[in-house]
Amino acid sequence: MTAVLLPPPVADPRDPQSVLSAVAATRAGLEALRKEIGIHVAGQESVVSGVLTCLIADGHALLEGVPGTGKTLLVKTIAAAAGLDVGRMQFTPDLMPADITGTTVMAEGPRGRGSVFRRGPIFHAMVLADEINRASPRTQSALLEAMQERTVTVAGTTHLLPRPFIVLATQNPIEQEGTHRLPEAQVDRFLMNITVRPPERAVLEQIIEQTTGATGRDVRIRIAPGFLEAATQLSRRILVAPHVDNWIASIVLGTGDASIGGEVAGLVLSPCSPRAAIAVRMAAQVQALAAGRLAASCADVVAVVPACLRHRLVANPAARGRGLSSDDLVGMLLQHLPRPSKEVRS
Repeated sequence: MTAVLLPPPVADPRDPQSVLSAVAATRAGLEALRKEIGIHVAGQESVVSGVLTCLIADGHALLEGVPGTGKTLLVKTIAAAAGLDVGRMQFTPDLMPADITGTTVMAEGPRGRGSVFRRGPIFHAMVLADEINRASPRTQSALLEAMQERTVTVAGTTHLLPRPFIVLATQNPIEQEGTHRLPEAQVDRFLMNITVRPPERAVLEQIIEQTTGATGRDVRIRIAPGFLEAATQLSRRILVAPHVDNWIASIVLGTGDASIGGEVAGLVLSPCSPRAAIAVRMAAQVQALAAGRLAASCADVVAVVPACLRHRLVANPAARGRGLSSDDLVGMLLQHLPRPSKEVRS
């Protein structure tokens, strides 16, 4: 029997007890979702937490890892638990933009023959863009408007996408044959880049048993309609102290200003945009909400910065010559800009 998690109660900013109750209900719901998803997707706790963070923050996620690590299974399981309809697109070299957005065709109607818009697979609440970097940059760019404005324009007519609208894209390592680097404008639209690592021995044995044994059970815990929207609105109410905002700004500005970020500014192809700072702040707020706290701390920022910046900090030839990865650059940035001495206590 499916257990339905009710939406969190509406939080009245004037009533502290109402806010506390909403935060507690949201935390319990997210914890139950994590446990349920973990039954189906073994050994990827950090990945599950990252995708749920994007879901609550109303942002898109880029899942990167070698084939066969369960990226597609993860997306399908989360969609089932969240009660969202899924549209899947397999990105291949011959995929065209119209295959994503839809196209206008001539068809017979009640008033005779005329043009009719046929929607593409992007018109779903959750879109799985499978192996997104195997399509050409032109095709990948078809997602730009949808991911930012949540609209699609075809033949001069703008069509609204459903809400929520989340793109979960899987990406193979760029070193593999037949892959293309994503355009910078598209990369910047992903809230997080979540690395999916190969499982350890114990987890691999569990996966073998689950996939080759008896048929697995369906997702038993789902959230009721309205839970995601209420949780998203609640996350926006999580407090962020001025010194935390100031630190986030320093981290992002430091990717392009050596006087702030030290040598990191000279080791990246381009600095992070203001969208990166917004992503870090929203993800930190969700991190605090998931922990049942009313205010985001510097520790929440540290927890989300790698996933929010690793796809935006592309190592230049000088950095690659030193063997530095994007995660190394993020670590160097945080080491150069230690967290403020002040800390928020909820």
